[in-house]
Amino acid sequence: RSASARRTARAASGVVVGESEAMPGIVFPWPGARILRRRRDGLGQHEAMAATDRPDPGDQPLAGGDFASWLTSMRGALRGEHDAVVPCGSCVACCTASQFVHVGPDEHDALAHIPSTLLFPAPGLPRGHVVLGYDEHGCCPMLVDGQCSIYDHRPRACRTYDCRIFTAAGVEPDGVGTAAIAARVRRWRFEYPRDRDRALQHAVRAAAAHARRGGDDTRAVDATAVAVRAIESSEDVAEHER
Repeated sequence: RSASARRTARAASGVVVGESEAMPGIVFPWPGARILRRRRDGLGQHEAMAATDRPDPGDQPLAGGDFASWLTSMRGALRGEHDAVVPCGSCVACCTASQFVHVGPDEHDALAHIPSTLLFPAPGLPRGHVVLGYDEHGCCPMLVDGQCSIYDHRPRACRTYDCRIFTAAGVEPDGVGTAAIAARVRRWRFEYPRDRDRALQHAVRAAAAHARRGGDDTRAVDATAVAVRAIESSEDVAEHER
């Protein structure tokens, strides 16, 4: 597929696309940030909030679950079959990491709950695809008082985001503002109760290395693209090695 087609496919899957691919040359903060800051109090009172009241010790290992089960679920999320199930606790690292969030034209609920002044055409994607940017602090403008103000209506990209993809692929998030995500990634610990779990882990790491080298038709240009491609393509590697 062409690079444009691949970008469209990744965006349609609900993946948060990294800065280097999604918005080259775009300089933020953007005008809508000031508009939203004036509205934050009202939004916080009326929108559904994420349940993120569990304490986070900050530096302790985090249980990532058994690898095979997680991988099966993550692949389903990337295919759009269901939301990713992530034990975030009080962590909002991905909401404060200067990330552009893709919103597809079919995401009517999310679009209805995000002020149009905060949405911009997504470069390289068909008309109707937009991105939600971030403020001068790198925060998603829908993050209010440390919680998602549109949690029940959040975009597909947010519903399918799981930072454990980086742990699984053996890569760290790159780009400005991703230090908190990288710290979280280093804390995840998967379990390997069966030989199959170990084999799948090996396949994901091998697929990530393959993507980094440009072993397919194009080299993955950022950590997010590498990790997503590894999760998706490792299924073929694992089947081949059976």
